[in-house]
Amino acid sequence: MTSLKRLLEEKARPLISVGPEDTVVHALGLMAQHDIGVVLVLQGEDLVGIFSERDFARKMIPSGQSVAQTLVKEIMSEKVLYVTLSQTVQECMALMTEYRVRHLPVLDEQQHVLGILSIGDMVKETISEQAFLIQQLEHYITG
Repeated sequence: MTSLKRLLEEKARPLISVGPEDTVVHALGLMAQHDIGVVLVLQGEDLVGIFSERDFARKMIPSGQSVAQTLVKEIMSEKVLYVTLSQTVQECMALMTEYRVRHLPVLDEQQHVLGILSIGDMVKETISEQAFLIQQLEHYITG
């Protein structure tokens, strides 16, 4: 079973974040530049929110506010579901399914952000683990 620590270490992308006082247009620009669907909102080292394409679509567009003048803190999700390194891939998948989220920040014991994992990361790892198990079973059966 793969640890969340190893999954984070294998990710090639740096952690992209914004501050709560940054504009929505700045956050969207970073998301487009890095081809990502979410950015963490950090105040110093503290996680204070998460801003996603979903937040933009559900909160910003219907409001009719100016993207250039609206601050991230005005439409970010403040309640952030997160995991720690002690949790498993299966636990992460269960949380993502139950709460219908596609990204989970990973925090250490001091509540500092270590990284972020996506549903894609979870599915890729689950498929990899299943392929390994199938290979081991085939080896056992034929050996």
